[in-house]
Amino acid sequence: MNRSWTSALALAAFLAVLPASAQSTTPAQSTPQQATQDQNAPAPAPPVATNDPKILKQQQQGAQGQTPQAAPPAAAAPTSDPTTDPNNTKKPKNKKDDVDEIGSRDVGKGMNWISLEKEIAIGKAMAQQVEAQSHMVDDPVITEYVNRLGQNLVRNSDAKVPFTIKVIDADEINAFALPGGFFFVNTGVILEADEEAELAGVMAHEIAHVAARHGTRGQTRAEAMSLARLALIFVPGIGPYIAFQASGFAIPVAYLQFSQGFEREADYLGLQYMYKAGYDPQAFVTFFEKIQAKEKRKPGTFAKAFSTHPQTPDRIAASQKEIAAILPGRAEHIVTTSEFDDVKSRLEVMHNRKRTDGNKNNDGRPTLRRTSTASDPNTSTADNKTDTNTQSSGDDRPTLKRRDP
Repeated sequence: MNRSWTSALALAAFLAVLPASAQSTTPAQSTPQQATQDQNAPAPAPPVATNDPKILKQQQQGAQGQTPQAAPPAAAAPTSDPTTDPNNTKKPKNKKDDVDEIGSRDVGKGMNWISLEKEIAIGKAMAQQVEAQSHMVDDPVITEYVNRLGQNLVRNSDAKVPFTIKVIDADEINAFALPGGFFFVNTGVILEADEEAELAGVMAHEIAHVAARHGTRGQTRAEAMSLARLALIFVPGIGPYIAFQASGFAIPVAYLQFSQGFEREADYLGLQYMYKAGYDPQAFVTFFEKIQAKEKRKPGTFAKAFSTHPQTPDRIAASQKEIAAILPGRAEHIVTTSEFDDVKSRLEVMHNRKRTDGNKNNDGRPTLRRTSTASDPNTSTADNKTDTNTQSSGDDRPTLKRRDP
């Protein structure tokens, strides 16, 4: 009885499971609408013969029923058009062209047999000689202003030495920097400048000579040439030690008179220094153009030692090209200040007073001088007349005598 019941229950459970299994193994039949859509679907594109691994992978995924992944969009090519590339900026290729690198670059490298410490000692000795032979301006307002202007340019330069800046009371348009940072500015430069930026341009040019160590590098070249001549003709050359008579000081010519290459480099660096300090770099070119025109009208405007400094047309064009090429645009520049105008007015008053004092006893009229002869009471009248005639005979003026009636 128990066995029959157990068998019956097992048979009933088997029959209940059988329809579900049969239904799961029966293939699904598509409806007429689905069949129509399948017939209208486009036939898959035949595989393209290619060796590109990306395309081959997409074909394999399509054959396996996978949706091929779309390739990522290509990156846009960089453009130099400032209208389409807002990040386009002037970025120089090397440090010497980059004003942001000023102070961290070595512009004074090159053949140089003189150490920096020795260069400072040489410049100090020369500066003492210049001060001993020149009339220095001691007005504290003028000297403090010029020194502060120069020190601001030095801070924005590549100079590796401290600067000592002084003013010489001289009408000639001249400025020069000795090795080691000893810098002298004539009052004639200040009076000739119409704006502070023009004065800053002249000073920046001289600071560049010191930063690039042109003085000692030029002296090294001169000594090397002397040694070469000595080896060839067995006669020591004295060229490098000839006193630079044009400057009025017994300074070796190599320390003040630079090659054209050094002058162009000083132009190049000086423009960067004055720009870094905030000044309008165009004022540098404007000043030298103005001075050149004045020199043509009135020869002798420049001091002889300054004759190598005026820019030639080629150097002026190169400076303008540099301003456009490597100096980033700036909304505002320092052109001039009221302090510059005050100092210039103070100098004009000082120079006018000096001219007045110089002309006080020299106004073009003849100067009369009275010659007196002291007579000795113990001497006779005849002797006095004889002495008078003797003294008068040594005088170039005619002697007048009264005739006896």
